[in-house]
Amino acid sequence: MDWVCPHIKAKGEPEETTLHEHLLLVSNVAERIAIYSNIDPQIAKIGAILHDIGKASSVFQKRLTTNKKPDTPFRHEIASCFFLSLFEKELHPALIEMIIAHHKSVLYDVRKKGLLDLEENREDSFELHSKDWESWKNDALKLLNTFGITIRDISIEEVQETYKMVLTYCEDAVLERGYSEWRGLLMAADHFASALSDKTENYLERIFKKPKLDFYKRQHKLYPLSLKNASSEKKHTMVVASTGAGKTDFLFRRCKGRVFYTLPFQASINAMYKRVKNDLASDNPDMDIRLLHAASKIVLEGKSREEKIIQGHVGAAVKVLTPHQIAAIAFGTNGYEAMIMDIKGCDVILDEIHTYTDVTRAIVLKIIQVLKYLGCNIHIGTATMPTLLYNRVIDLLGKENVLVVQLEESELEQFNRHIVHKIDSWDSATEIIEKSVSDKQKVLVVCNRVKAAQEQYIKLKELFPDTPILLIHSRFTKGDRDEKERLLLGLDEVGNPNGNFNTSTEACIVIATQVVEVSLDISFDVMVTEAAPLDALIQRFGRVNRKRTRETIGKYKPIYVLSPPDNSRNAKPYDIDIINRSFDILPDDEVLKEKSLQGKIDDVFTEIDFLKIEQHSVLKETEEWCIDKLTHNSKAILLELLDIDSVSCICEADKEAYMQSNYEKRYKMEIHTRYYVVKDLQQLEDEYSSSPFIIPDKAYDKDLGLVEDLVKLENYNIQYSFL
Repeated sequence: MDWVCPHIKAKGEPEETTLHEHLLLVSNVAERIAIYSNIDPQIAKIGAILHDIGKASSVFQKRLTTNKKPDTPFRHEIASCFFLSLFEKELHPALIEMIIAHHKSVLYDVRKKGLLDLEENREDSFELHSKDWESWKNDALKLLNTFGITIRDISIEEVQETYKMVLTYCEDAVLERGYSEWRGLLMAADHFASALSDKTENYLERIFKKPKLDFYKRQHKLYPLSLKNASSEKKHTMVVASTGAGKTDFLFRRCKGRVFYTLPFQASINAMYKRVKNDLASDNPDMDIRLLHAASKIVLEGKSREEKIIQGHVGAAVKVLTPHQIAAIAFGTNGYEAMIMDIKGCDVILDEIHTYTDVTRAIVLKIIQVLKYLGCNIHIGTATMPTLLYNRVIDLLGKENVLVVQLEESELEQFNRHIVHKIDSWDSATEIIEKSVSDKQKVLVVCNRVKAAQEQYIKLKELFPDTPILLIHSRFTKGDRDEKERLLLGLDEVGNPNGNFNTSTEACIVIATQVVEVSLDISFDVMVTEAAPLDALIQRFGRVNRKRTRETIGKYKPIYVLSPPDNSRNAKPYDIDIINRSFDILPDDEVLKEKSLQGKIDDVFTEIDFLKIEQHSVLKETEEWCIDKLTHNSKAILLELLDIDSVSCICEADKEAYMQSNYEKRYKMEIHTRYYVVKDLQQLEDEYSSSPFIIPDKAYDKDLGLVEDLVKLENYNIQYSFL
């Protein structure tokens, strides 16, 4: 296609997308989102055409071609508003909301570059954004005319009046409480088109389609939930059942529309994404099933920082993600309105809800409240939920609205699979591993922290040089982690066993963290695990003797649990008292009975402090919004509260390749870690990526993953300073 004004670019190198192409793509996406959301598609299309037209400015075009950091702040959104007078006044509110805040809060932006921030802090904001108006307005008008917009000349005086009108509108808007659907629509469309670029049109045909979920109607006597009726007029679902009872299938059978499927860990959602995509492939050819990458984009300015949820493109039939991403809509972080536009009214599966900390519990409850407000159908599955938390969730959803499904005692008896042994040290564990290896058994070692897992890997590699050993945790590059997951699962490309690890008939050892607790469909012979909260341990145990047949029912395999640490610091990320109570209540040298688990869980979680996070939430318990319109919260409360892998980084050697690559290739290079690990390092600034932090090559090893102790400024390779 011949682009109008090809010299006017929307993006610089390497993509160098023309502004004409970008506006066309975003406008097509915005129109599709509007139709799905029952919003006027014509207004959405106009707003999308206008949203970046300010990039025609000579100031912006010059900055695309220079690497020098600009001395003055120029925001193309502000310049884009100069053309509003071409349209009827009744369209202005929607158009302003789409244009002016699609990147920044209009007020209290972390970098003070919102419209109202600039107006307050600079006397020359209008002059800066209207600079060389006469020289670039004609290119902008020509582009607008290409989209069928009636144009005329616009004087600088008229531009100034329009600017004042936009200022007044925004000053009034920030006095309102609530979110802007128009802003969310444009942000979603812009991110979609920017991420997919020339693939946008192909993907556009696939979005907002309901998946066919007939696959999950399969039945088998070994999976008792598959035999239970999932039909009910009740809106929500609560399933409490043993690992391997068929929870995932049952939860999907409860879904009627587009599905958001959440699991606690990044690595677990990788496995679930592959599983769901494979499950649905035959009934859903070319269906858009997406994995939502868990990292956030962190914007730094001095001591201030802003968290932006990388929400992935809208409209997937099934989207697999972590609760951290959904939490954006509860805390109002950058991009939350786009997430709302995507998830509103959908089916949301919250699978294997973990209750490790007071903070996690409070956030899960707040997510449920917000999803309920947005009209979502909420389906919760867990093998382990304290009765106190269970009752609170049921109260939130309304008992009359929830289909509750549990296994009968006779069914639970069929899931007794493990004999638990308590051991006192890693020395004892090593002896057990040695015997298991000599007996040609598959051994799974689980540690609570990545560093401990890395140490055990190094030690066991040395002790068992002739035994296949694999380390897996959340802090590998996506590319390396994919390869490790393939090795762990032991299946070839068409799903047949290939003899690696999970499908091995010889001895092997896997060392892992919590990433194996959920969704990974593996079945080992022996487990050695550090002590942890009981709900976490139960999930881990489900990776041993998992494959149930009529012959294996009543056959038990061993679990060895190490004594708890002796202090709170070594117990992290868990509470030492919870770990101690969990360890004490476990049987020793006895079968762990499934029917006893609920009582044990309640004995461990004798009380729950439902931490109040109301002051951080943008939707109160009264269902009133308390965030200023056209703004978002820059303080990353999730980073403050949760010890999770929520930011991305890349190795310094990958920097050039990363900048030259597309969205999917970039993600293969990214490593997820905690903010405090990388906060002092260099960061790659890129409007259209997660702006990863740059870690020294010394801090990453393909076998060990990210080594936190080596994430230091002095470890950067000096050769890259000259590139």
